[in-house]
Amino acid sequence: MPTSPRLVGSGRHAGMTQLHQAVPLVERQHALIEEMRARAPRFVAGRVLAERTGTTVRTIERDVTRLRAAGIPVEVKRGTGGGYRLAMLARVPPLAFSPGEVAALVASLVALGPYTSATARSALEKLVTAFSAGTSDGDH
Repeated sequence: MPTSPRLVGSGRHAGMTQLHQAVPLVERQHALIEEMRARAPRFVAGRVLAERTGTTVRTIERDVTRLRAAGIPVEVKRGTGGGYRLAMLARVPPLAFSPGEVAALVASLVALGPYTSATARSALEKLVTAFSAGTSDGDH
């Protein structure tokens, strides 16, 4: 049975990111998304995003390419007044997640570090509350 390619691994296989490299990438991309979200609907220059995330413009370009490849709606505008912006709703409609999807999101937030931002901490608290809503002391 074929398996999907792993993005994180030991580094012995070409194209895989080692786990110790993946965590800073996730943290940086989270910071990048938050910077664009906070300034939406305005475009933010790559230079500004690089300064805010402690990286280079080239790293921002690579991160935006990864985000767009994953389906994140990042718009790119070249030239004066250009930059990057997140093209998403100001308010996200209610979503229904399966328990497995909640577990995946919780694991991701824990790996990211729920205290990297107030947003991450709030999201983790909501997910944990939803995840554990059906349990009682006797279910452990």
